[in-house]
Amino acid sequence: MNVLSVPVKPKEMLLSEKNTLPPEEQNCTTPHLFSYPAQSNFSGTKYPLSWIHDIKSGKLCPTEIPGKWFVLLDAASYVSTSPLDLGVHQADFIPISFYKIFGFPTGLGALLVSNRIAPFLRKSYFGGGTAAAYLAGEDFYFPQKSIAERFEDGTVSFLDIIALKHGFDVLERLTGGMENIKQHTFALAHYTYTVLSTLKYANGAPVVRIYCDTDFSSPDVQGPIINFNILDENGEVIGFSQVDKMASLYNIHLRTGCFCNTGACQMHLGISNEDIRRNLQAGHVCGDDVDVIDGRPTGSVRISFGYMSTFEDAQSFLKFIIATRFSKSDTAVPFQSSVTKLPTESVKSPVQDDYSSCNNANKLAPRMHILDRDLWDSSPAAVKTVKGGKPITVTNIYLYPIKSCSAFEVAEWPVGNQGLLYDRNWMVVNQNGVCITQKQEPRLCLINPSIDLKQNIMIIQAEENPGKEAVICESKVCSHRVKTYDCGERIAGWLSTFLGRSCRLIRQSSDIKSNKHQKNAKGLTPATSISLSLVNEAQYLLINVASISHLKDHISARLEEPLEIQELIPRFRANLVISAPESFEEEEWAEISVGSLRFQVVGPCSRCQIICIDQQSGERNKEFLQSLSAARGRKVSVILQSSRIARSGECFASLGHATMVVLQRTGPAAF
Repeated sequence: MNVLSVPVKPKEMLLSEKNTLPPEEQNCTTPHLFSYPAQSNFSGTKYPLSWIHDIKSGKLCPTEIPGKWFVLLDAASYVSTSPLDLGVHQADFIPISFYKIFGFPTGLGALLVSNRIAPFLRKSYFGGGTAAAYLAGEDFYFPQKSIAERFEDGTVSFLDIIALKHGFDVLERLTGGMENIKQHTFALAHYTYTVLSTLKYANGAPVVRIYCDTDFSSPDVQGPIINFNILDENGEVIGFSQVDKMASLYNIHLRTGCFCNTGACQMHLGISNEDIRRNLQAGHVCGDDVDVIDGRPTGSVRISFGYMSTFEDAQSFLKFIIATRFSKSDTAVPFQSSVTKLPTESVKSPVQDDYSSCNNANKLAPRMHILDRDLWDSSPAAVKTVKGGKPITVTNIYLYPIKSCSAFEVAEWPVGNQGLLYDRNWMVVNQNGVCITQKQEPRLCLINPSIDLKQNIMIIQAEENPGKEAVICESKVCSHRVKTYDCGERIAGWLSTFLGRSCRLIRQSSDIKSNKHQKNAKGLTPATSISLSLVNEAQYLLINVASISHLKDHISARLEEPLEIQELIPRFRANLVISAPESFEEEEWAEISVGSLRFQVVGPCSRCQIICIDQQSGERNKEFLQSLSAARGRKVSVILQSSRIARSGECFASLGHATMVVLQRTGPAAF
């Protein structure tokens, strides 16, 4: 269809100065459609419903093109908290979302269509139930009479539709009607906006930057939505992903990003079309956690209130903002040692060869792949540097055979094609096959797996139970499907008893290669093929003792009890711990060699709330992520990829190996 789309900004809406149309334009019946939202889902701004009548009567002219105007009023956000009288405001099309009104069922909405528009509607295809008659061998089709029957292809979601009557009944019984919801939700938004807009640091700088078009003075022009970004004392934006992860520690669920409203996002955040293209080249796509590029936000944070929201909810959110930006006493949670200790017996599970069949129960020697010792680039362009002339050495090597369980510390270890051999090859999943991590189950850190390479077994601190034949299955890690096989009923039974929930131990099928890292390349070419285990981002994670020591000093000042660096290091769950002369110098590295092995520095790693969990007791303390956020913007460790895989039978670098680095020639890439 040859349809011209003309974007119109609210301020560009022009009042017609013509009392009558020129004679040649009065009989023009070319149909035009003016589409606008009753309420912005980005800022909560309510646009005048009077525009409907003004557009249709010719009083308001979006453009100077003659013709007959119809109006589409997007009421999805509006009707969730405000009444809409279609007898007064007679739009021709009104899309609504029942999910936004009730919170259930998801994915169910409606398009209300006026019978006035029926003669202008044309459909170029038809589906099941929409035809009154048609021929299979000829181009003959006659539609159903009613608009609904004509346009509802296939079977509608009748089971979900049944729930709507109950939703309307509950809404009316609990609230007394939509007008009450409108006043209640606006009161919550006005209160929250008033407090947020007055919060300031000691130097007078505002804590938040609110994106709005009103002063929240009237529910007729402003809905119960507040959109903002949090600022630091210097006025720099704290990324929305960082805020979201911090809020999750307080059981607060935020919406972040651009909210499927790129236009409003660009307008309020000052993002140009070229910025959108440039951010895509830098690796940012809709829905990811790349929240700041070159010091500028790519999105924002939104809170919205519904009919079930309370003043306690609003106060909890405000306390979260105050606690994370001003206070330490309100957020510090003392550690407690009330968790049941792990049994001393053990469960043995076969450690099979990377390429063995899942049904082969024999113990097979692991097949190892080691980087060649001559891989280090000897060209003059690769400037090898040891910062300050002091040696950088490896102090600890850790692997995590079971994802999110305790670390297994070694003095030396072989390298597999996915990183340290057997690192994060197993994981615990729930009854739906979804990976369980310490975010949902902190007690996982109390499970201590270890691997005996000579006997080719993995030992878990548990009651001894023999394994059973494995079963091929699928699971998910951070929304990515991975091929796995089951480790048996006996181990599953022990895990379920220990964790108090139904779960199983499964292992990744190592013949499956993962390309999931390509969605945000971070300097890697699109053709790069990366073989990953059950890690979230990259093959290796590295931390610097000097950097952790710097962070320890910052955290200790906010804690009631002293903190030792050996208590802090395990929280970062790194594979390699190095001792470098200066803190955070690793952020300037482009490549690193540990002994004979060479790695590419992919970039900084965003730490999640697992850093708040004491890896010895399983207890949480919110202060750790808050302090990390305040000190380093949540990024301390760096992630590495093997530069090349070679065929060799030698072991991985041992403790004390010297480390060489190549500095970046330019500033660090934006992620």
